[in-house]
Amino acid sequence: MSSLINTQVQPFKNQAFHNGKFVEITEATLKGKWNVFIFMPAAFTFNCPTEIEDAADNYAAFQKVGAEVYIITTDTHFSHKVWHETSPAVGKAKFPLVGDPTHKLTRAFGVHIEEDGLALRGTFVINPDGMIKTMEVHSNEIARDVSETLRKLTAAQYTAANPGQVCPAKWKEGAKTLAPSIDLVGKI
Repeated sequence: MSSLINTQVQPFKNQAFHNGKFVEITEATLKGKWNVFIFMPAAFTFNCPTEIEDAADNYAAFQKVGAEVYIITTDTHFSHKVWHETSPAVGKAKFPLVGDPTHKLTRAFGVHIEEDGLALRGTFVINPDGMIKTMEVHSNEIARDVSETLRKLTAAQYTAANPGQVCPAKWKEGAKTLAPSIDLVGKI
């Protein structure tokens, strides 16, 4: 499988439950702002509400840096409405809960589990031009920490605004970056 890094998000059209309404989400919805796709196996599972609550608790920080968050499962937007209404953790979500019952989106992002019809836990940071800048995919029994996603997002934003700079390990906004050069080889 080839990497999705620095590739364009493929055309898609999915329904989502967002702020009490059903809305359509497409690749055009992503243009002009930073976006984070957080794939989860399915609604009404065990680890997923903890991740949605974590994203909801940090949503203001994502909005502060101009990013939208999308939670995506292989369920319908109807399931997401009921999930939002019945789970206290999921009920905190102010971002779109995207349904992917056809599995086109999970397949396009390489996170679909064919034999189960579910998604792996995949996280993708997408720039305002619709290019995938970071990706993390792992086994479903391991929930994520959205603060790391936020750190990766701000690093991607920094390097986009500062060509020629790279963010070292554990970089956080305001910390020093590096300008790659032959003079640094073997010095760090």
